[in-house]
Amino acid sequence: MDELASLTGLCRRLGASPDQAEAMARQLIKRADQLVQERGQTREEALSYLLRLVVGGRRGEVPAEFRPPEKSGDKSE
Repeated sequence: MDELASLTGLCRRLGASPDQAEAMARQLIKRADQLVQERGQTREEALSYLLRLVVGGRRGEVPAEFRPPEKSGDKSE
């Protein structure tokens, strides 16, 4: 099975429709290639990172890097 088919299957198992799953898989591949260029990561590292985001997002988890900064000195009364 090729990469696109594998990622499409994963997205389907996460609840996406067939068309959505393929579009998501294509975007994951595209973004992974961008991360390789931008960050110098290996393709495997980039895909692993993105898949953790997708699976965590499906669970409703927000990674620390996407949370708004904590307000310092904020006093609640």
